[in-house]
Amino acid sequence: MLALNDVTMSFGDNLVLDSVDLQVARGEALVLVGPSGNGKTVVLKLLAGLLKPSAGSVVVDDKDLHKILRREQEELLLKMGMLFQKNALFDSLKVGENIAFPLREKTSLSEAEIQERVVYFLEQVGIGHARDLYPDEISGGMQKRLGIARALALEPSIVLYDDPTAGLDPITSRRIADLILTLKEKNKSTLVAVTNDMARAYQLADRIAMVVDHEVIVTGDKTATAAHRDPRVRQFVRGQLDGPLTEAP
Repeated sequence: MLALNDVTMSFGDNLVLDSVDLQVARGEALVLVGPSGNGKTVVLKLLAGLLKPSAGSVVVDDKDLHKILRREQEELLLKMGMLFQKNALFDSLKVGENIAFPLREKTSLSEAEIQERVVYFLEQVGIGHARDLYPDEISGGMQKRLGIARALALEPSIVLYDDPTAGLDPITSRRIADLILTLKEKNKSTLVAVTNDMARAYQLADRIAMVVDHEVIVTGDKTATAAHRDPRVRQFVRGQLDGPLTEAP
C-alpha cells in the first residue's frame, strides 16, 4: 500500500534519511518510534506526499507518487487522511465547520449531505455535543478527537497520525489509541503513526519501526521489538536514554 524505496532525504547539508527502504501492507498498522529529531515526522510527510525525497521513490497504491501526472497525484492523495501533531485545526471555525471544510473543498456533496457527515463523524469520535463550539472551547483530548474526525472525513483508505496522543494524560492517551484502532477496523484502513510513547506504540502497532541515525529499522511486533538485539532499539525501548545512543555493531 505504501513504500519508500531507497529513499534519501536531506535538507541542505543536513542528512535525515540515507537509502531507506520501508513497506506498509494494505490494512496494516505500522508505528514509527525513535529519538526526537531523527526523522519520524519526515518519514510520515514523505509518505503523505508533503515532502519529495532527495533520492529514491515514494510508492502509494503501486504508483510512484512523484512520477505521475499532477491530477493523478491529487486523486491518489485524496485516499489519505492525516492528523498533524498539533491538530492543525481552524481556530476561527466551529467544531462542525472544521469537518465540513474538506468536504466542501474536495467533494460535490450537497450541503445537507455534508452536514449529515459532520454529525456522523463527530458521533464516531464521541464529541457530537461540541459541534457548535470553537476549538479553544474544548479540551485537548476533544481537540485530538476533532482532528481525527477531520482526518477521516473524506473516508481515506490510508490514515497517517503524527503523535496522536502527545500532551495527553495516560488515560486519555489510551482512549484515543482505542478510538484510532476502532475506526481503523471499522473503515478497513491502513495506518501509519508516529509516537514517542512505547505503551501507545505497543497498543497500536502490528509492526514497529525505529527511525534513528538516518535509518529505519523495522523491529517487528511487540514481542520482537522488546527482544530486539540492536543496542539502539534496546536503549529506546527500555527508556535508557540518559547518555548518547550506542552505535550499532
